[in-house]
Amino acid sequence: MGVQVRTDLALEAKETVQKPDEEIRGVRVEEEKDTENEIYITRVIIETRNGAKIMGKPMGTYITLEAPRMATPDEDYHREISEKVADQIRELLPDEKDELSVLVVGLGNREVTADALGPNAADQLHITRHVVREFGKAAYNKNKMHTTSAIVPGVMAKTGMETCEIIRGVVEQTEPDVIIAIDALAARSTKRLNRTIQITDTGVQPGSGVGNHRHALTRETLGVPVIGIGIPTVVDAGTIVGDAVEQVEREMLFCSDVHAVKMAELQNMYVTTKDIDDVVNRLSYTVSEAINIALEI
Repeated sequence: MGVQVRTDLALEAKETVQKPDEEIRGVRVEEEKDTENEIYITRVIIETRNGAKIMGKPMGTYITLEAPRMATPDEDYHREISEKVADQIRELLPDEKDELSVLVVGLGNREVTADALGPNAADQLHITRHVVREFGKAAYNKNKMHTTSAIVPGVMAKTGMETCEIIRGVVEQTEPDVIIAIDALAARSTKRLNRTIQITDTGVQPGSGVGNHRHALTRETLGVPVIGIGIPTVVDAGTIVGDAVEQVEREMLFCSDVHAVKMAELQNMYVTTKDIDDVVNRLSYTVSEAINIALEI
């Protein structure tokens, strides 16, 4: 009996629907390997509606950076990752203007550790918009620079408002050129927990990491380009158990009805690592540094 895949990563969605040595029409894949630093980058570009339908993802570019050592407390290694992510962010930034007004949105719930990536990253950004508006770029001894502002909109249970409603209001008042939204994600595989970063130009679905889908933050809903940055911090418990059960089924006769009942019970349970506090603190800094580096001129 198959297990329904639960993942926010386009790379995992591709692996699920694509057989080895088979191409998906309308989906292009590019790979880049830095074997010295053990950093692997995969670009999944969904170019057609047919490709989007097969993948179950909107059309656009999905860049996945995998680094097996990312969950370890190695500052030099995390700097390497930040620089690699910064390169990918620059590729997705609008190029119509030399100077951009960038709004960074830290999505998630501070009180749920595995969901606190966005708020923690927003706290560590180099915020410049208010200084430039008050004193000009001379305050930073620069003639040209991007300006950065940030907001942590919280969750609907506390604000009573959809995240999209809050951000839309901020966009109307501050008129940014681009939004960078940071959120925790869910992975299909435990090997990608806290070791993978996805950057995409298709925006973000708030709450996706914990299965609580809200209105999407996209160019269509907000009127400006939205770059989404996410790290999988949880795995669907049903997926883990399902994989184990399927292994048993392959080796011996097993009651599929029991399997279905147990899987239904685990539908809304998510698993994370026991050191998630330290990991989120570390990774939020890695992401914030990547954004700071990407916005330097």
